Amino acid sequence: MQLTKTEEQLMEFLWTQEKAFMKDLLEMFPDPKPATTTVATLLKRMSEKGFVGYKEYGKSREYYPLVKKSEYFSKQVNGMIKSFFNNSAAQFASFFTKETDMSADELEELRKIIDKEIAKKQQ
Repeated sequence: MQLTKTEEQLMEFLWTQEKAFMKDLLEMFPDPKPATTTVATLLKRMSEKGFVGYKEYGKSREYYPLVKKSEYFSKQVNGMIKSFFNNSAAQFASFFTKETDMSADELEELRKIIDKEIAKKQQ
């Protein structure tokens, strides 16, 4: 399941804070801030999708993420590879290294990461 851009922004706040009340989340939005009802609707949808949980304290709710950031983005990247690159990580890597403005140092760092992963898989 996927989040909208606004839901992702709200999840970023929750991933950063780990748990937060509505007022805390509203404060994190840049001006002009969305209406409280808008954020409440987003949180309800995200809760229904299984991304957000909450604890109730009287009339207040403390929200927290149910999905780790790394898990969410891993699924998004894998979905993109499947949809746009014929399910080929190699095609994605080729596109990524050619079409982004990576420096030689960044490419070298990427090579080290890949070499480490190859070594792990060969053990």
